[in-house]
Amino acid sequence: MIRVVLAEDQAMVRGAFAQLLDLQPDVTVVATAGDGDEALAAVAEHRPDVLLTDIEMPGRTGLDVAQELARRGDTTRVLIFTTFARSGYLRRAMDSGVTGYVLKDAPIADLVSALRRVHAGERVVAPELAMAAWDSADPLTPRERELLQEVLTGASNADIAARLNLAEGTVRNYLSTAMAKLGARNRSEAANTAKERGWL
Repeated sequence: MIRVVLAEDQAMVRGAFAQLLDLQPDVTVVATAGDGDEALAAVAEHRPDVLLTDIEMPGRTGLDVAQELARRGDTTRVLIFTTFARSGYLRRAMDSGVTGYVLKDAPIADLVSALRRVHAGERVVAPELAMAAWDSADPLTPRERELLQEVLTGASNADIAARLNLAEGTVRNYLSTAMAKLGARNRSEAANTAKERGWL
């Protein structure tokens, strides 16, 4: 029996997937979670074989959860299921120790197959994502990503400089370099482009 914790912030979707998975003879959903913190708590309490998680959730994302489980040395395998077919997300997921990445619009049979394969120790990636990942490398440095993430919150250059203990000119230089790499006209466009590609 494959013991699963299911993390998904939309209650209706979460309930539907839980019911569909429980119909499988070799799968049992031992807990569900509506955000990343709940997912971590459920994994700690139930010690599932697989955490099936969305990426974008309130608080911690599915990628944050995967990174934290890896940091803790937790043996639970992580399978991402998401609507976002973004190559940047896939690369970050693999770097976070995720063992599978599938899309929500795939047939339920594909999701169940991915669960079984991940449980058996395989790495599973939706084919369309695997191809995209090779075609679109992230050109940003960790610092550039950090600053663009701040831009997404609406912070000014002065705010970012104060928050990260940098000179305002340094912030401007990092953001200018990021804008050039992304072909963006301004810092907001650069931040939005990076987010759309899954790099933030």
